[in-house]
Amino acid sequence: MVVGASGTGKTTFVNTLCESNVIEHRDDDNAQNAGVEAGLRIQPVNLEIEAEGSRIGLTVVDTPGFGDSMDNEYMFDEILGFLERQYDDILAEESRIRRNPRFRDNRVHVLIYFIAPTGHGLREMDIELMKKLSPRVNVIPVIAKSDSFKRQELVDFKRRVMEDIEHYQIPIYNFPYDVEEDHPDTIAENSELRSLLPFAVIGSEEEVRTETGEVTLGRAYPWGTVEVDNPEHCDFSRLKSALFGTHLNDLKEITHDFLYENYRTERLSRGAPGDFGPDASLPSEDMMNQSVRLREEQLRREEEKLREIELRIQREIMEKRQQLLAKEENLRAMENRLQT
Repeated sequence: MVVGASGTGKTTFVNTLCESNVIEHRDDDNAQNAGVEAGLRIQPVNLEIEAEGSRIGLTVVDTPGFGDSMDNEYMFDEILGFLERQYDDILAEESRIRRNPRFRDNRVHVLIYFIAPTGHGLREMDIELMKKLSPRVNVIPVIAKSDSFKRQELVDFKRRVMEDIEHYQIPIYNFPYDVEEDHPDTIAENSELRSLLPFAVIGSEEEVRTETGEVTLGRAYPWGTVEVDNPEHCDFSRLKSALFGTHLNDLKEITHDFLYENYRTERLSRGAPGDFGPDASLPSEDMMNQSVRLREEQLRREEEKLREIELRIQREIMEKRQQLLAKEENLRAMENRLQT
């Protein structure tokens, strides 16, 4: 999902990211529409793309009209409602006695939020939206049209944005890692990506010729050429690689194991899944039984995870014990050779 005020380059970014005309450009400057608030529209688009050497089934959710009204608070609720409806669909499907083998999981795994290139940090609207949506979706902030900054201006703006995110305790997706558990390469990669937040992005559907004579997507200015895929010019290529390659599974796992499970727990504590699913006509006793079954299933999954952890620890202990025995055997052998 892409969210941001009109004019921040969401359409161009998506088309550049997917290397195709996924979203049509809208003519918002039409004189007939002047002074008319069209309101927020939520428009999912399904497609397949070639990325990181494989075919990926992708749904892009556009949000035209966001930020264009005098009062945008209702838009926060509409976007939140859309995210939660996808969770409700999953919860209702889990509640069925016979599940649909063709059921499509439409949960949003990442929300890219476009920050206007003001240079002054986050606006109140940015803060409120990200705080409201972060419990339901992985939020990645990006600086729109970052080529409007000089290099040091961009560095300073990034710092201000991250200071605001930390000050207001906004739980964005910050490429998490565990120093004790993760591989050093993973820690180094995630640390680098974390240092780039918010990502400075540039979108372009036009080809330009670089100084070396290569043709690439970018923007030509009187002072020089900006290349979309050049990491020296912007963070677009690193963000794309993370979204479609290195962190795709992590985003999906966090959505399912953390964000959805939290919502599921909250939803079941408020009412049974039959209240909103296709089985709404079931008697209250049946709904309560469904809720109990879901809770039992969750406990069973947690017990299985604990058993897996226990088995892994036991294997590690056995391996350590065998290593110690081997070292003791080597020491005894060395002592015997020394004595002889």
